[in-house]
Amino acid sequence: MKLEHHTQQGVDIVKLSGHLVMAGAANARSILKDIIKDGSGRLIIDLKLAEFVDSSGLAVLVSSLQAARKKAGDVFLVGPGNDVRALLELTRLHTVFQIFDDEAAALRAFA
Repeated sequence: MKLEHHTQQGVDIVKLSGHLVMAGAANARSILKDIIKDGSGRLIIDLKLAEFVDSSGLAVLVSSLQAARKKAGDVFLVGPGNDVRALLELTRLHTVFQIFDDEAAALRAFA
């Protein structure tokens, strides 16, 4: 798993690529929580290049959402592939997260 972070219009954007699974979940959770703590609490997680997410990966997304909401922020997801989207729907997390097709739409929603 690889994470790339940048900030645009006061919103933190993290691009995840590869597999978000148990082996890297603790590291990913720590990085995302630090980004939220040091930033505005508004976070976009771009999942376009995420090939696979397991239950530990979902837990990372949920813990990030909880951390952001403690700062009166939110976490938006962008571009999950078919397999990741199916997992989000199966677990009903698509009703918890706002999911956008592209980063620009997610940024507009934060504006």
